[in-house]
Amino acid sequence: MVKALVFDVGETLIDETRIWSRWADRLGVTRFTMLGVLGGMAALDRSFEDAFRLLRPGFDVDAEQEAWKRDDPAGLRVNFDADDLYPDVRPGLAALRGLGYELIIAGNQPPQAYDALAAMDLPVDAIHTSDGWGVSKPDPGFFAKVVAVSGREAGEILYVGDRLDNDVRPARAAGMWTALIRRGPWGHLHAARPEAAEADHVIDDFPGLVAALGGRAAS
Repeated sequence: MVKALVFDVGETLIDETRIWSRWADRLGVTRFTMLGVLGGMAALDRSFEDAFRLLRPGFDVDAEQEAWKRDDPAGLRVNFDADDLYPDVRPGLAALRGLGYELIIAGNQPPQAYDALAAMDLPVDAIHTSDGWGVSKPDPGFFAKVVAVSGREAGEILYVGDRLDNDVRPARAAGMWTALIRRGPWGHLHAARPEAAEADHVIDDFPGLVAALGGRAAS
């Protein structure tokens, strides 16, 4: 029944450890503090922006990013590159493509993320970002875009992400199958909740995804 797999980006394909570590350095706090506060926000169902405001009351994320860009124009700053790709992603995508699945990347990402992902030359059929679409998860419009670009029925699509609120629930509401991956703070916390049963699959990694699909070719 599943013919297309659509993947979130952060903590599904991309390990964000280096990004958050650079933020810690930028804010002048220890990396342990940054990651701990971020985990606390995840446990409390609060946004990552709240982590910044807790560490620096009145913090303006956009203004700080502009200042950072001026200070370090050639640096990665809040961006990622191929070194941040989880090691099981490339072989996992290749295995899924070999089974005949259509593979699409579509997540909440800024404009520069498209070029970063495209430069990795991953074995996928298409890459899309919320910035490019002008709509972000969990808005139903985002998942309508997913269906449209796949050219398939919603019931033929499985969406893979690390969050119940941004990924599993809205994708299910759109009529898709879902997989919750236990990566990153949100992934581990959400997978431990009773509501994780709302996902069709709870997986630890890409080999787990292939196993969840039974190693079967796309029908």
